[in-house]
Amino acid sequence: MNYSPANIKIWSRLGSCGAYGMAAMELPAVNDDIVVLTADLKFYSCLVRFSGKYPDKFYNLGIAEQNMVGVAAGMAKEGLVPFASTYATFASMRCADQVRVNMGYMNLNIKLVGLTAGYSVGILGPTHMSIEDIAVMRSIPNITILSPADCTETVKATEAAARMDGPVYLRLTGSLNNPIVYERDYDFEIGKAISLREGSDVAILATGTMVYQSLLAAKLLEEQGISVSVTDVHTIKPLDEEAVKNACETRLVVTAEEHSTLGGLGSAVAEVLSSLPDAPEQMMIGIRDRYPHAASYEFLLEQEGLTGRTIADKIYQKYQEI
Repeated sequence: MNYSPANIKIWSRLGSCGAYGMAAMELPAVNDDIVVLTADLKFYSCLVRFSGKYPDKFYNLGIAEQNMVGVAAGMAKEGLVPFASTYATFASMRCADQVRVNMGYMNLNIKLVGLTAGYSVGILGPTHMSIEDIAVMRSIPNITILSPADCTETVKATEAAARMDGPVYLRLTGSLNNPIVYERDYDFEIGKAISLREGSDVAILATGTMVYQSLLAAKLLEEQGISVSVTDVHTIKPLDEEAVKNACETRLVVTAEEHSTLGGLGSAVAEVLSSLPDAPEQMMIGIRDRYPHAASYEFLLEQEGLTGRTIADKIYQKYQEI
């Protein structure tokens, strides 16, 4: 993959789904056994160029997501490495039985790509808002869950998934013109969180789009005299427990995610903290236990308090209480 400044800007403009499609173009060079499947989302996944260049490696299974996972399982049994993409809400819930049996129980080498996770297609309503997918996938054994912070990391995660042996769920958040967190090439390792900012008072463990928003929040809190660290938790499972323990050196551990506060990153971190003596207070920032009305992506993030400013306000209030 060429992580040039020009490519990073292009990936950002295309959004995470487009960045995945661009990364797919390079996958056959990583492994000639890789094939790409989609559930009638060739254009949305930016797979048009891939289908033209590699027609023998591209399969459009139509609006039949469960069948797509089944076909991917058959391909994996024959030694191929299938990347199968659809909306995250369909990948995790409509296909839950197929994912549990073929990816979890059978431990097949399937890479399932959940497009538009969180609120990014919130204008289509709750049926397309994927706010429970991490919780579903975390409960299934053997599945690695990747949640990249921006489009650069989307490409990194796609490449890493291609190189590892085993089932992967790649969760893509954000919309077009996705803010850039990583402006240049860097080391990405599955299961190893990345420290982006040091701080001594509060530690934010963020994933997906909330990494960028947390960096904004940290700058605002610094102006209020609160020192905040920010860590990119791009791998939800297996969780980097060492990064969680390092966060315990502060007075407050905050998790930030574009996902329900039930069963997501916050829950995973809480499971680690519960086993530690004298663990600091934890605050979970995410989506409340509800389905909002259809609205634009920006409106939904603001309404749920998932912007840099609102995250900073929440943390400031909590920090004053402890």
